[in-house]
Amino acid sequence: MKPPAKAPPPLNYIRSFECSARHLSFTEAADELGYTQAAISNHVRALENYLGRRLFIRYPRSLKLTEMGEAFLPMLRDALKQIDFATEAVLASGRNRTVVISCPTSLAENWLSKAVSSFSRKNPEIEILVHGIIWEQPTGQIADVSIAIRRDDNPPASSTQLWDDRLVMVCAPELVVGRGAITRPDDLLRADWITIHGRQEFWPDMAAALGIDASRNDKRLSTNSTNIALELAASGAGCLVTTWSLARLYVERGLLVEPFDARPPSRWNYYLLDSPTAKGPVVRKVRDWLLAESESFAAGLAGPAPAGGQ
Repeated sequence: MKPPAKAPPPLNYIRSFECSARHLSFTEAADELGYTQAAISNHVRALENYLGRRLFIRYPRSLKLTEMGEAFLPMLRDALKQIDFATEAVLASGRNRTVVISCPTSLAENWLSKAVSSFSRKNPEIEILVHGIIWEQPTGQIADVSIAIRRDDNPPASSTQLWDDRLVMVCAPELVVGRGAITRPDDLLRADWITIHGRQEFWPDMAAALGIDASRNDKRLSTNSTNIALELAASGAGCLVTTWSLARLYVERGLLVEPFDARPPSRWNYYLLDSPTAKGPVVRKVRDWLLAESESFAAGLAGPAPAGGQ
């Protein structure tokens, strides 16, 4: 017979630990959360007993996180942020002029932020709540409009593709000038390549477009975030292949350049989905605005590479 599942610790234990870790003080955590110092201490001790591991080293007047506490804290903070957002989204759903948009963080920080800013300037009476996600999560119950990224062989049902994206190879400007500059595709074979988890085909697809053998380069940096990959590339850590929709702002600001004008099609694209529970003219107004903005954005995707491409 399967043993009963262990009940999760109460949420107030988690919040007491997070707040104590932030202040490194049970007293300050108690002041912030409205408990007594003894209650906060008891919450944390109960959580430690539940885990079977110590989270703090206790000194007479201060606290220090243990290695387990240091490892546990970021995951809890992410979970608490999700809980707080879900709570706010549920409250917002009861307000007739609030629209919740769920979108991959990488696109939310690039294209979506500009689209929402322009919408808000023209429609200040409508509140927009943007929920950025890293990996695809089930947000359909709380989002009025969702944007998802999928491969072209697995598009979401009942969705509208926003644009046909293109791949670009980008690097910091200093890598294309001076001694050892990247001036020919073969030069990429001795450069560091930045890869993104889940997008391993980006480099082989670009290498094929440039006429080089991707297997001949084994110098790799990797990350699970496109935005981190873009920052690594802008700092000169190596060359990156990503979609033009995400690299565009970096190129326009001069932080990254395209050494070559090859822009093969991307197998990954963005899709706009409607929540089956989202109704009303306010949501339709936001949806129509995003589609109009995507059409304008798409017009620039197939254009020539910026000046400086070979």
